[in-house]
Amino acid sequence: MNKTPLFGRHEALGARIIDFGGWAMPVQYSNVIEEHHATRERVTLFDTCHMGEIDVSGPEALPFLQKALTRDLAALETGQMRLSLLVNEKGGILDDLTVYHFGGDRYRLVTNASTREKDYRWLLGIREQAGFRQVDIIDRSDVVGKIDIQGPRAEGILQGLVPVLLKSLTYYTFLETSVGSVPAVLSRSGYTGEDGFEVYMASGEAGLVWDLLLEAGRAQGIRPAGLGARDTLRLEAGMMLYGNEMCENVTPYEVVYGWLVNLEKDFIGRDALARQKREGIRRKLVGFQMEDRGIARHGYPVCRDGAVIGEVTSGTFAPTLQRPVGLAFVAPDCREPGTSITIRIRQSEARATVVPLPFYRKEKKNEFYNTFI
Repeated sequence: MNKTPLFGRHEALGARIIDFGGWAMPVQYSNVIEEHHATRERVTLFDTCHMGEIDVSGPEALPFLQKALTRDLAALETGQMRLSLLVNEKGGILDDLTVYHFGGDRYRLVTNASTREKDYRWLLGIREQAGFRQVDIIDRSDVVGKIDIQGPRAEGILQGLVPVLLKSLTYYTFLETSVGSVPAVLSRSGYTGEDGFEVYMASGEAGLVWDLLLEAGRAQGIRPAGLGARDTLRLEAGMMLYGNEMCENVTPYEVVYGWLVNLEKDFIGRDALARQKREGIRRKLVGFQMEDRGIARHGYPVCRDGAVIGEVTSGTFAPTLQRPVGLAFVAPDCREPGTSITIRIRQSEARATVVPLPFYRKEKKNEFYNTFI
């Protein structure tokens, strides 16, 4: 398995390590629910060094990205970031990724860990097939480290380590600065539904930044958190996971990503998505909450009036809400909040209700449900 630069620290902290898409990652340090509540109420650190970073630059960088991605990036200013999608010719989602604009013709794409190599090959293929000669595409994932500090106390802790005023850093913006003596990029963003920052540095400096953040946050109750809490946090916030809610056979209109598609510009997959928008979808991702006991898991059938109408993509007990919730694909006529459904759990039917997303929203800003980013 691949190991992040922080693997030794996870072992020293007694983390339980699992294989996550070929990476040896901490799923929990003590207790998933405790780490979840610590994020909502105080502050936690997540090792996200396994994620991908691909730099795109050169005179044709913007035209290239306009061709490759579904979203119009022409107005993306220096220091801003945007969520966007790579889709294939059929409109299927190859990845949901974040685009950082470093100024001029310099951009960075931050990808999911499981799609990093696929994304890189896809981008190289577009450059070749579309004839872009003045764009450089470099996979920097092996030399860039990433740590997320999340929770209501994140700003105060990080502020003591940086020479810039973090209050001026608004949601989905970033800047180049330093953490302690380490050059870093800070973005106000995350995958938890809380305020927080994603911190990028040279991979060889990740351990130092991790130690600095833990020490600076000691009095504020900071603690590391693993993938288990990261999953319950993102699910409460209604955020999707590639491989669960998204794959190459799922389109943006079938999930919550229709707003990331700009059919006014040309991009790979545009014609297929324009056709689907005209003709309609055959399934839709919805949120649901359980009314009976039981937790719905990935792959469980969703039923209505005894007939299977879909499938669960993610499900968990939501610690903040104190009830089981989940995401599922259902027939379009069952998508409205208030619709009664059942989840087939071990040969029995457990009652559930379709509810609006997200399940939890502490801040008004949430990258999956606000179109301003």
